[in-house]
Amino acid sequence: MLNESVNAEQKLVVGMVLFPGLTLLDLIGPLTVLAYHSTIYLVSSSLKPVTSDQGAQLVPNCDYDGCPVNLDILFIPGGDGVVDAMVDPALLSFVKTRGQNAGYVTSVCTGALILAAAGLLEGFDATTHWAWHDVLKTFGANPVAKRVVIDRNRVTGGGVTAGIDFGLSLLAHLRGELAAQTRQLMIEYDPNPPFESGSPEKAEPKVIELAEKLLNAAAERQIVIQRQNRARP
Repeated sequence: MLNESVNAEQKLVVGMVLFPGLTLLDLIGPLTVLAYHSTIYLVSSSLKPVTSDQGAQLVPNCDYDGCPVNLDILFIPGGDGVVDAMVDPALLSFVKTRGQNAGYVTSVCTGALILAAAGLLEGFDATTHWAWHDVLKTFGANPVAKRVVIDRNRVTGGGVTAGIDFGLSLLAHLRGELAAQTRQLMIEYDPNPPFESGSPEKAEPKVIELAEKLLNAAAERQIVIQRQNRARP
């Protein structure tokens, strides 16, 4: 397993999983932070372009079989396609096998649900998008309402924009704070949002209600919870 003593000149080997309906920023934030220090494998079931939930397409550079067996970091983004990805046998098999060998098993947003469905978050503290915290419990994880959660070799980030915080936190953990702070300055990450509505704790009730409606989170949560309950012996 990696730790802070890893040779700082050695590139991290990072596998980032692509699937139909992933959210671009879930992926691009961490990729932007980590790429300078890493060899990045964008992994999918084939080398065909993968369409994100915003319609933009991403081109994998390796398939499941071509991905290194021993990754330093396995990373899973979230997105509208997560509910389907959670029951994709090939994807779950890949995530489980690579996750068992990876130095760090990680996610941003609802990517944590894929890790959970693969059995990789049971007994771990973890975070995900605020609308999905209760679902993590059904898989035996301990949801924590934080931007980034590190529990042993599991590192999870909150919703979408938390991907940059996630990337910087992971980089600091593996390469030290100087490397992370330098990267933060290089990408000029100095957030100053125009509204204080970026979390349920800060947003007005009417904003939360509309966000829930647009996310369709309540209906999808029920699908996942019912599916998991049926799977229990």
